[in-house]
Amino acid sequence: QVQLVESGGGLVQAGGSLRLSCAASGSLVTINTMGWYRQAPGKQRELVAIKSSGGNTNYADSVKGRFTISRDNAKNSVYLQRNNLKRKDTALYHCNYRTCGNTDYWGQGTQVTVSS
Repeated sequence: QVQLVESGGGLVQAGGSLRLSCAASGSLVTINTMGWYRQAPGKQRELVAIKSSGGNTNYADSVKGRFTISRDNAKNSVYLQRNNLKRKDTALYHCNYRTCGNTDYWGQGTQVTVSS
């Protein structure tokens, strides 16, 4: 099992910035992908950004140029720096850890609310 602990959510005004953090512990594997997904009220969960242990990244088109994902493999952690936040970024953000065997683990989620 893998446990994920998220932090960094909160209330921010449109145009502001927030940084999310997620630390993994437990039965970790060397080859993995960590990242963030989000779910807005009434919508399905969607990918925001992911980064593999080898450094490959993937971003949703809606966040390219505004969000930056990074990792600290020594700390088994992933971060999401989000700038120029918009109201449409309001959602529950979940940290994800995917093993090389495509087993997914999820964090509890951290709420981000962007006000106008």
